[in-house]
Amino acid sequence: MQPENQVFFREAGAGPGVLCLHSNAASSSQWRGLLDRLAPRFHVLASDGLGAGRSPPWPEGRQAGLRDEVALVEPLFARAGEPLALVGHSYGAAVALVAAALHPGRIRAMALYEPTLFALLDAQAPPPNEADGIRGAVAASEHALAANDRDTAARCFIDFWMGEGAWARTPDARKDPIRDAIVNVSHWARALLGESTPLSAFAALRIPVLCMTGSRSPASSLGVARLLGRTLPDVQLIEFDGLGHMGPVTHPELVNAAIGGFLEKTRRA
Repeated sequence: MQPENQVFFREAGAGPGVLCLHSNAASSSQWRGLLDRLAPRFHVLASDGLGAGRSPPWPEGRQAGLRDEVALVEPLFARAGEPLALVGHSYGAAVALVAAALHPGRIRAMALYEPTLFALLDAQAPPPNEADGIRGAVAASEHALAANDRDTAARCFIDFWMGEGAWARTPDARKDPIRDAIVNVSHWARALLGESTPLSAFAALRIPVLCMTGSRSPASSLGVARLLGRTLPDVQLIEFDGLGHMGPVTHPELVNAAIGGFLEKTRRA
C-alpha cells in the first residue's frame, strides 16, 4: 500500500536518471510511451503531481504552489540517480523549471514542452498581456464549476489548449478523468500565475535545455517559451510544425523521439 502523502510514480530501466512530469488534467500515465523508449538506456521515473492520479490531493487550508510540487517529487531525485534529467510538459515543465532553480546542482539537463510559467509574462508586463487567454479560460471553467457543471468546465479548458471542438471530439473513455481533474483548475492557475521565481534565476542555469513548442499553440504558452528561449544560456529550440500545446499527447512519437535524442546527446556530453 502506498504511504499517505507520498508521491506515486512509475519506474523503468537502468542508467542515468530521468524524471518525467505531466501536464494538467493528466497523470504519470502520459509518459508510458516515453518510459518504454528510454528504459533500455536510462533509469526513468514518471510521477503523479498533487491531486493527480494516485498522489496526495492538494492541501487544505492553505494555497500550495509549484514549490510544493517540487517538494512532492524531490525524494525521487536520489532514487532516479543524480544528477538527473527532467522532462516536463506544460504544468509539469513549469514544475521542472522551478525544481532546477531550487536545486541546480542536482539537475543535469531538461527537456521541456511549452512550460506554462505564466508569472514570467506578468513580471515582464502587467495585464493585458499574452497570459490573458489562459486567464479567460480559467475564469470560464471556474464559472462552470460554481454551477456544478464539470463538463462545461472541462470543455472551456480543453478547447482553449486544443482548439474549438476538441472536447466534443475527445473519446468518452478519456472524459471522466478530465472531468475529475478539472476541479483543480483554480489551484493550477494560482500556482502558475503566483510563482515568485524571477526570469533571472533561469539565466543562471548552466545546463542544456531542450525547449519545444508547437506552431499551433496559444499565445499564452508560446509567450513563456519565447522568454525562456532568450534567457536560458544553453538552450536548443524546436518548433513542431502543425502541432499544438498538447503535442506530447497527440503526437507522442514525434515529441518522444526529440526528447530521446536530446537525452542521448546530453548523456554523452
